Amino acid sequence: MRADIGWNEVKSLLTACGAEICEGRGSRVRVVLDRRVLNLHSPHPGKELKKYATELVRDFLEASGVTPDE
Repeated sequence: MRADIGWNEVKSLLTACGAEICEGRGSRVRVVLDRRVLNLHSPHPGKELKKYATELVRDFLEASGVTPDE
């Protein structure tokens, strides 16, 4: 798994998959896809996700039925 995945890349991917992204207070972000909800914090001060957040997004997408093209 890449360690340099940018938040803007992740937002673009989630949006392309049909997710709704709602920004909350501070760095809080709520992602809704196929009735599933993922709550996380956008990275700051850097722009790259931490490994645990990348894994959360991956697991969220898999649980929502999104799989990578091979």
